[in-house]
Amino acid sequence: MSDEKNVEQQCADFREMFEAIRGEVSRVIVGHEDIVDSVLISLFSGGHVLLEGVPGLGKTLLVRTLGSALSLEFRRIQFTPDLMPADIAGTNLVVEDVASGRREFQFQKGPIFGQIILADEINRATPKTQSAMLEAMQEHSVTSGGQVRRLPEPFMVLATQNPIEQEGTYPLPEAQLDRFFFKLLVTYSNREQLKAVLDRTTTGQEPKAQSVADAAKILWAQKLVRRVVVAEHVQDYAIRLVLATHPQGEFATGMTNQFVRFGASPRGVQALVLAAKVRAVLNERYHVSFDDVVRSVLPSLRHRLLLNFEGQAEGIQTDDVLTDVLKNTPRTVEEKLSA
Repeated sequence: MSDEKNVEQQCADFREMFEAIRGEVSRVIVGHEDIVDSVLISLFSGGHVLLEGVPGLGKTLLVRTLGSALSLEFRRIQFTPDLMPADIAGTNLVVEDVASGRREFQFQKGPIFGQIILADEINRATPKTQSAMLEAMQEHSVTSGGQVRRLPEPFMVLATQNPIEQEGTYPLPEAQLDRFFFKLLVTYSNREQLKAVLDRTTTGQEPKAQSVADAAKILWAQKLVRRVVVAEHVQDYAIRLVLATHPQGEFATGMTNQFVRFGASPRGVQALVLAAKVRAVLNERYHVSFDDVVRSVLPSLRHRLLLNFEGQAEGIQTDDVLTDVLKNTPRTVEEKLSA
């Protein structure tokens, strides 16, 4: 088989697996197709997801269902104000050997030692506890007692968050927010979707997702995604979009200069390009287009911008700034010159 045919077959296998997982999740989750697709894009990009929405919208159910559709070790951590870092990462305990009577320290693994981690209501824990997630999310490891312990691969954190205006919530530190690949806003269901929810949940039906992919397939897909080609001018467009979020920078827009305190980090452009690569394969292409990049901007960057006091006072949302960035950033240098 030629290299071209081999690539086409691998991309077809990827799309088939993507559709299979999506189908199993849809058996349980009603609507929210964009949210489901974005979660799967993050999975195949090797990133983490922050799901924000008011209680009762199915965020936790979505994560649980994804865990059922994948043959991966699923762990849930319920974040509360009294949760401690050791409750997440684990701790050294004194264990006595019955035979010898000797005592020694033994590391007791915490729930972070899984593959699909549900961090439920993550912003109800204190910033000290939230910081316990930093190393795990970035390095895929946990350091305790001077020893580094690797987490199993693939490793993905899906965190749910209540809007910060609600009582009993703590804003996530910027360093932790930046480690999320996507931030997705979960909204209310419409009339038809609510009817389907009632039909499924109040009539004795209990649809469940079946496992359709394992760790080896997920790791294979993550490697395939990174081989997707990005042309120089498309990559430069993604770079300029991120630079346009930096106030007083060369590519900054009017809204950026007026309302943004800090712009997106290099992790932002990495997420932007990786997400665009997944979208390209899903659209039966082995190269990234401008539209792939555009569709990935909001979920990739909305949580990486920090508004200044004026922006907060005016009620500006980071999505508003990013929409302005998309509107005022030309796709090519030639387009800017001709304008």
